[in-house]
Amino acid sequence: MSEVRTRFAPSPTGYMHIGNLRTGLYAYLLAKRYGGKFILRIEDTDQERYVEGAVDVIYNVLKITGLKHDEGPDIGGPYGPYVQSERKDIYKKYGDKLVDLGGAYYCFCSKEEIADVREHYNNGSQGPFKYNDPCRYLSTEEARKRIAAGESYVIRQRIPDTGTTTFEDAVFGKITVENSTLDESVLLKSDGLPTYNFANVVDDHLMKITHVMRGVEYLPSTPKYNLLYNAFGWEIPTYIHLPHIVKEDGKKLSKREGDASFDDFYNKGYLVDAIVNYIALLGWNPGTKQEIFSLKELEEQFSIEGLSKSPAMFDIKKLNWLNGEYIRKMPLEDFHKMAYPYYKKVITRKDIDLMKISRLLHDRTEVFYEIPQNIDFFEKLPEYDINLYVHKKMKTNLVNSAENLKAAYEALKSLDVWNEENVEAALKGTIQKLGVKNGQVFWPVRTALSGKQFTPGGAIEIAGVLGRDESLRRIEIGLKKLSDV
Repeated sequence: MSEVRTRFAPSPTGYMHIGNLRTGLYAYLLAKRYGGKFILRIEDTDQERYVEGAVDVIYNVLKITGLKHDEGPDIGGPYGPYVQSERKDIYKKYGDKLVDLGGAYYCFCSKEEIADVREHYNNGSQGPFKYNDPCRYLSTEEARKRIAAGESYVIRQRIPDTGTTTFEDAVFGKITVENSTLDESVLLKSDGLPTYNFANVVDDHLMKITHVMRGVEYLPSTPKYNLLYNAFGWEIPTYIHLPHIVKEDGKKLSKREGDASFDDFYNKGYLVDAIVNYIALLGWNPGTKQEIFSLKELEEQFSIEGLSKSPAMFDIKKLNWLNGEYIRKMPLEDFHKMAYPYYKKVITRKDIDLMKISRLLHDRTEVFYEIPQNIDFFEKLPEYDINLYVHKKMKTNLVNSAENLKAAYEALKSLDVWNEENVEAALKGTIQKLGVKNGQVFWPVRTALSGKQFTPGGAIEIAGVLGRDESLRRIEIGLKKLSDV
């Protein structure tokens, strides 16, 4: 096999969409699997959609995720420039050459003329609109005289009226289309900039790209790309079209609808390794039960054969689970460092040992951004409904909760040294003394300490964080609430 060369060619139109990043990841993994080159190319010819600062977003995401490119605008390479807007003369040269080869023609029709024809076209009886361009019948000599005279023009692809075009896709197999169904789209616009249909073919050939990865939405246009390759007499690369990533309702993730971007998850505190790992599994199956992969493992195991034809569902619960698995593998000190900014959002008290909270949360956290809502009760006991003391499964009601909480309070109040071991001994001694089940003491104590139905950790751990004075104060508040029943 010759050197594998893949490319990631995002448009600088805003943030890095999850589907875009998956394409870049797969292209990177394929190149690394075979010891090839991964090329970054910026496709910025659609100036109307260009967003200031978006190129920096692309660089930043690739750097954070570890997808290091071998050639690109920032580091150069033998086939630059790697920004399409800087390759204008190249496209002009190959556009004119394609006309000479019969694969394209000069068109002088205005947008208004075409819009007028479209408006009067009867979609119902004649099928999808296809512009029958009168300029395709002009001789090249006549067309170039009009260009020399200063007329505005575009270059359109010339599609054969008859026959079929067949191509092979590594994921979807052999596909054949009737040439008569293909429209003669613009390749070079009047401002001299190319459309995607032309630029991607010219750039992929000149940059010696061997494997083209892109979304399945480009599958219908691929026959037109093949016609361009054939007209130039160029070798056609291996096509790898990737299925959509869809939401739970079956709709595809959409940048325009504000759907998930890499930055969304990164800024919420998701771990980079977990994000990359999860994205890799959106459309690729390793053929084993393994779900957790380092980037190095992905480089070694990724294969085209593992790609699926079916849309991949973006399951936030699965991502959260995976993120939790990575969090649990972190050293406690690293977890504490990452969790600290989230603690400071809700905890200002100086008497709380935040490392104790980290020990409590380390094995119980899936996503960092949920930490504040899970620990805010440490800062201040919230107002809570007295019915929290009722738990049918643990057979607690307001009456026995009041009795058991009172007994626990007396046992805890008598402690000389306040730590988790002594708190546990006091509560278990109370349970034994009362002859009740564990939950009938632990539940009301935890409720009094937190004022919440769900907490990270139970009564013993929470009491250890709050300390003696605050724990006893909160239990007194609970007893007061229960005494009013």
